Amino acid sequence: MPNLNNKTILVTGSGSGIGRAAAICCAKSGAHILALDLDTDGLTSCVEEIQSAGGTASAHAIDVQDADAVESLFSDLANSHPHLDSVIHAAGILEGALVPIDNFEEFTWDRVIDINLKGSFLISKHTVPLLEKADNGVLILVASGAGVKGGSSSVAYGSSKGGVHGLSLVLAAQLADRGIRVHGICPGALATPLKLRQVQKSADKSGQCVDELTARLGDPEGVGKILAFLVSDDADYFRGSLFTR
Repeated sequence: MPNLNNKTILVTGSGSGIGRAAAICCAKSGAHILALDLDTDGLTSCVEEIQSAGGTASAHAIDVQDADAVESLFSDLANSHPHLDSVIHAAGILEGALVPIDNFEEFTWDRVIDINLKGSFLISKHTVPLLEKADNGVLILVASGAGVKGGSSSVAYGSSKGGVHGLSLVLAAQLADRGIRVHGICPGALATPLKLRQVQKSADKSGQCVDELTARLGDPEGVGKILAFLVSDDADYFRGSLFTR
């Protein structure tokens, strides 16, 4: 496990999936975790698991698409934390699976783009000043293989994640001279709540056995361990995008 002692790491989407796995893995490596999510039950569960294992974490409920709420939260965090060593932005949704584009609702499109892409913009915008105050700050945006090197079950999801990856490329160049290392992470098919709901929908529509489909999915903890390494000083020579299973 990497050494993250004395590091403060903010993780969005900590209530479930990759975000939760990343928060727990970073905490096990010694980091203090600022856990963010709109799912207060999942958020509380994540923080309690970290604390029961001897780690330190605090919960912060936030809707990442709400510009005012994000700005307010980070204003409060700036008063209590002189800097952030790393930010792992994993919050996101998958909606509109298996809907053809000519039947795709604008409401669903806007909601997915706002949470996944606009949320990534807002989190990046407000974390950069705190990351810049750290030595070798790290910003990780969780995109997806969908929209980057392949398609997606959802028109909006694939488009949003392609945008998140594009944002990571822009920020990697823009923030390098400010001492911030940026990565776009593109996971494959993992057994997260988002993916499991999509797989169930696909199985219902196709008549396939859902157990056979879920057996192919990876464990989010595997990606959580990778993210814990990437925010460590040992990963200082990594650059750019990273694809995982």
